[in-house]
Amino acid sequence: MAEELKFPKGFLWGAATAAHQVEGDNYNNWSVWEKENAERLARQAKTLWQPWQQKQFPEMFDPQNYISGRAANHYHLFEKDFDIAQSLGHNAHRFSLEWSRIEPERGKFDEKEIKHYRSVLKALRERNIRPFVTLWHWTSPVWVVEQGGWENEKTVKDFERYVTKIVQSFSTEEIPVWMPVNEPGTFIGMGYVQGMFPPNVKNVFRANKSFKHLMDAHRRAYSIIHEHHAKAEVGLSHYATCVQPYRNGPVNRLAVWGLDYIRNWRFLDSVKDDVDFIGIQYYHRDVIDVVPRGGKWGFFDVKNPNDWVNDLNWDMYPEGIYQILKRTARYKKPIYITESGLADRDDRKRWEFIRRNLYWIHRAMSEGVDIRGYFHWSLLDNFEWDKGFWPRFGLVAVDFKTDERHIRPSARHYKQVCETNTLIP
Repeated sequence: MAEELKFPKGFLWGAATAAHQVEGDNYNNWSVWEKENAERLARQAKTLWQPWQQKQFPEMFDPQNYISGRAANHYHLFEKDFDIAQSLGHNAHRFSLEWSRIEPERGKFDEKEIKHYRSVLKALRERNIRPFVTLWHWTSPVWVVEQGGWENEKTVKDFERYVTKIVQSFSTEEIPVWMPVNEPGTFIGMGYVQGMFPPNVKNVFRANKSFKHLMDAHRRAYSIIHEHHAKAEVGLSHYATCVQPYRNGPVNRLAVWGLDYIRNWRFLDSVKDDVDFIGIQYYHRDVIDVVPRGGKWGFFDVKNPNDWVNDLNWDMYPEGIYQILKRTARYKKPIYITESGLADRDDRKRWEFIRRNLYWIHRAMSEGVDIRGYFHWSLLDNFEWDKGFWPRFGLVAVDFKTDERHIRPSARHYKQVCETNTLIP
């Protein structure tokens, strides 16, 4: 029998969500964008996705797939969803507040929505689930975008006002752990480098300006939160990718070195003095090949050298999380895995992916890396941004027409780990 791997007492187990992806009926820059782009996204699916994906997920050709609408209706069903989380042994949950609900007009706060999120936090506490609260998970009020979004320095001041309102409205007991911004690097890369997310541009100068303002926003939020709640934990979430060369030549190695720094470490280097912990979000590996005639990312192409992929055709490589965690340890900060998951509608690979990731996380911990919790992405099937509803990330399956929830088998395997603090390899 394989040796059991024990996790330390007090280790946090849970799952994560994001407001726009699960709440439903939001009015923000994304809800506007998705309606303007749904037809285009449905047409592009014919060339963007592999034949096996098109056959398995024909809903990608329906423009309605790309409009969030009611999403998972979590706004109204959060208590039911937290009952499920509690039944699965979760003792922590990460979610986001929707800025556009709380401040629909510049400087005008909706107290009804603040009361709603107070009810959400109360529901978690009543179930002994520790909240991790993200203040900005990619969506912004429409008025923010109309003034230039994160390219405009004014948005940093506006975010500062929003954060101040939130910290004055909630106590440390209600929100013990804060994360001001979610994956700034991904937001910049997808919106300003690849041009796939709003504002759909490819401009390195605009990218750098927005990135600088997001970093300023994080630092100011860190100071504001600690001014009001000295005992609060304030950290960040960072999308980390294991980047490896496809061919072991000097050009590929140099390309990987540059991409690895830009994607994984530039952001952490810039905020390392303004965090109490680091949240790592790990999904896959990118194996890079330099191709002079152009590839997926200009002169770089991305290969999948193994055949273990998820529904999005992402290369699943659990050992990569170990490599990322070992390197993140140099910042000498506590680490949480604030997201890790896969699109797997039929739930054939999810538990094996979780199990292997937890094995490598435990190995990093046994070698001295200070890791304190794991949040699977996601608790629920959700609206997956520009891909819409067809990628299914949830431990809990959602029928988006009826709101019915169904616990997947992988969630029950994960439950055994959550309740026993033990993994059997």
